[in-house]
Amino acid sequence: MKTPSPRLQLALKTLLGLSLALPLLTAQANETPKTLAGVKLVSAEETKKLLDGGVPVYDTRVAAEYAEKTIKGAKSLPYKEKSAKAVDFDASKDAFDLGKLPGDKAAPLVFFCNSGECWKSYKAAVLAQKAGHSKIHWFRGGMPEWSAKGLPTQ
Repeated sequence: MKTPSPRLQLALKTLLGLSLALPLLTAQANETPKTLAGVKLVSAEETKKLLDGGVPVYDTRVAAEYAEKTIKGAKSLPYKEKSAKAVDFDASKDAFDLGKLPGDKAAPLVFFCNSGECWKSYKAAVLAQKAGHSKIHWFRGGMPEWSAKGLPTQ
């Protein structure tokens, strides 16, 4: 069998490298942003303190996930997502009941879902902010972080 030319070898190595890197690039592209202007990012411990202080904590995952396991004391408020997992998502494609949030738009509240690749809590925070809520906390680490810390669930 004839050895491929150096040019063909380089092309094959480049293709192999790209095929290995593509899943990593795609995964990172689907990650939620690390911050959201005007919204306070909180940890599991901070979320627990807020919850213990009477601040409503909203689980934006689907009802089945909430029923299976959620943060003890969290309220189910599913964000029904059909829009792209992107910062410039089209909220008109989604469904989220802002009417279930506190009437006092200055009251603090917390949103969470399943961490990095789950955009539901991010999108809920964006819509709540656009609706005039001013003390929004986003627990980006969500259920994975909460469970990893061994905090109470129901």
